[in-house]
Amino acid sequence: MAELKLRGVEKTYGGNVNVLRDINLEIDPGELIVFVGPSGCGKSTLLRMIAGLEKITGGELTIDGQVMNDMPPAQRGIAMVFQSYALYPHMTVRENMSFALKIAKKPQAEIDKAVAEAAKVLQLDDYLDRLPKALSGGQRQRVAIGRSIVRDPKVYLFDEPLSNLDAALRVATRIEIARLKEAMPDRTMIYVTHDQVEAMTLASRIVVLANKGIAQVGTPLDLYERPENEFVAQFIGSPAMNLLPGKVTGTGAQTTVALDAGGVAVSTIPTTDADLGKTVNIGVRPEDLVATEGDAIFEARVDITEALGEVTLLYFESENGVEDGFIAKLPGIHKDLRGTTVRMTADPSKVHLFHNGQSMRT
Repeated sequence: MAELKLRGVEKTYGGNVNVLRDINLEIDPGELIVFVGPSGCGKSTLLRMIAGLEKITGGELTIDGQVMNDMPPAQRGIAMVFQSYALYPHMTVRENMSFALKIAKKPQAEIDKAVAEAAKVLQLDDYLDRLPKALSGGQRQRVAIGRSIVRDPKVYLFDEPLSNLDAALRVATRIEIARLKEAMPDRTMIYVTHDQVEAMTLASRIVVLANKGIAQVGTPLDLYERPENEFVAQFIGSPAMNLLPGKVTGTGAQTTVALDAGGVAVSTIPTTDADLGKTVNIGVRPEDLVATEGDAIFEARVDITEALGEVTLLYFESENGVEDGFIAKLPGIHKDLRGTTVRMTADPSKVHLFHNGQSMRT
């Protein structure tokens, strides 16, 4: 088990191009932490800094209390699974998995035991004598993971390991990684992905990176239900959370917002008289919108419908203050709504309030 801490970590290229700044994060032993964020936010760079493949230009990285800033990668007790499988094509699965241990001059009995145990966990027993070219993409990725397992590292790093797989294989391999974590509950893992489903289903906690820093850290449900800012609110969840501008017109245990679009929103986020008249954005997820004949958050004409079987996505025309990209997600099939004008509202407990980009939830 390993505890990993980042204190004020920064990354700068060329002395003046700042990529990451003031990264403060504590990862507990046995956690599976997932880094997510938009392209170019620095999530893979941060992972490579932890691995020792990128130099830390500011701050401090410790593993189990030992400073690792200048420690060579081989001495950090870390194993990394890359986006590409990076397998030796002329070696069998067994030889690929055992190669690092042979280089380290481990006894053959110890090598055989480690490979056998890893193969069992990853269900590779029947493939140990095959070459990589005889394996599927998912099987090759499992071999790459197995190569890391046999080293028994303190920390496992995964850099978008499923991005080269097709949709079906991604699902299957994601489930295998979840089972792998269950089989090794004391192992600390850090996983980088751009896929929200991977993040939401695998993570103990998610670290959302944006604007060269950390936007929020929390469990998957924390980020979904209690986003601290508009960026996280719209980044977590698919389709993204809808935002509509308005002003606070009623305060107390429930807050009333008069929307610029002409509707009214009610939220269970409490406010005081000091909040009266504040300019806010109300946030409501597409799946939380419901049709109503009464007071509505907005009224708009349905431009496009996408019937996906279990749900239908409604895209609204940009009118009455409703912007392009405003979406409702209704259960079932509703093809007949295209071209009609509908009134939509949401349960007050599902309505978020943001002021100056930050959540008003305390």
